Amino acid sequence: MNSYCEKIRKGLKDMRIILHSISYFAILVLLTGCWDKVEINDQAIITATALDKDEDGQIELSLQIFIPKSFSAGGQGGPGSSGPVTFNTSQKGDNIADALSKVQGKLSRKLFWGQCKVFIFGEDLAKDGIQNHIDYLLRQPEPRERALMFVAKKAKNVLEMPAILERFSSEGIKEQASLTTGIKVTLQDLDEMLTGKSNAAAIPYLQISQDREMDEQTKKVAHIYGTAVFKNDKMIGKMSERETRGLLWLRDELKDYTVTLQVENHDGEISLNPVSAEINMIPKIHNNNWKMIVKIKTEGSIVLNTTDFEITSSKTVNRIEKAYRKKIHERVKLAMDLLQDKYNADITDFAQKFYRKYPKEWRSVEKHWSNKFSEVEVVIDVEAHVKRQGYINNTAGRKKSE
Repeated sequence: MNSYCEKIRKGLKDMRIILHSISYFAILVLLTGCWDKVEINDQAIITATALDKDEDGQIELSLQIFIPKSFSAGGQGGPGSSGPVTFNTSQKGDNIADALSKVQGKLSRKLFWGQCKVFIFGEDLAKDGIQNHIDYLLRQPEPRERALMFVAKKAKNVLEMPAILERFSSEGIKEQASLTTGIKVTLQDLDEMLTGKSNAAAIPYLQISQDREMDEQTKKVAHIYGTAVFKNDKMIGKMSERETRGLLWLRDELKDYTVTLQVENHDGEISLNPVSAEINMIPKIHNNNWKMIVKIKTEGSIVLNTTDFEITSSKTVNRIEKAYRKKIHERVKLAMDLLQDKYNADITDFAQKFYRKYPKEWRSVEKHWSNKFSEVEVVIDVEAHVKRQGYINNTAGRKKSE
């Protein structure tokens, strides 16, 4: 009996030793878990990246880097801050990795991509192809897939624009992208478009313009104006702001914007804000005739009326709705004509729609889809209604028409 109890005590003692060893090992692991942690003060935080191609074919990489001491005591980096919040640096190389290593060699802190929310491609580089650059960014663990993508005539120049309302230029561009009437494309979106069925992509285009009303230092501003069109990773052209609005309907990416129209045989204009929009694309194949029916259903709210219409009249509302439908139809057709007749670039996701419904027929046109895309018959069916008339029924300051 004593021998049995002794064995039990010895077993429990051995168990305690094992458990203590495991506990000590776990504590050791936890204490050393942050051995490779890099403090923020040891990092050069990238806020925006610009990629250009020079005359010799080299890649010029420009980075906008946050200055940590600008947020130190006594300064918040806002409009009243006494010093700059960021600085720009550039280097050239055979590729983005080569140029980046040269930038890193001139900095005392390790570059950090985790806060880079804006990537801008120069037009010359974009026309030469962007797939290799996208590949590099996606292979790295730090760049965010939700970072926004843009194209500009000279990408580096955009980073050099002064910030007016925001802390630095890239922050202003990011905020503008969430408010403006243009498409919004992330790094992930771009990769999905380039590797998708259509092999085509669209990226918002940044344009630098001069505002004569502003002072000498801030009269040049960068703003989103239209869309850069890509096919097989190369930029092949641009869509104007007007053409882009038709594209927004097709891509179901409408944001707050205004449709201004004129009613036939009447002076003045009526402006509406689409408050809801439902876009449905229906692919059809019959006797080898490929057709896409684009159904648009929208409701608009009147925000301005400079006509003499009495909007409470159902007859008047019907006339406004007819003009509304016509305007939307014109915008969508303008975009489709450009994409089908000039660019042969499917940035409307037609390819995916046909593939899902007709996988067998799709395989027969997959290798030459861009040519087939231009032959697709597009039927635009618009249903538009005016549901809100604002707080007043008639034009302010004007008598009712007799």
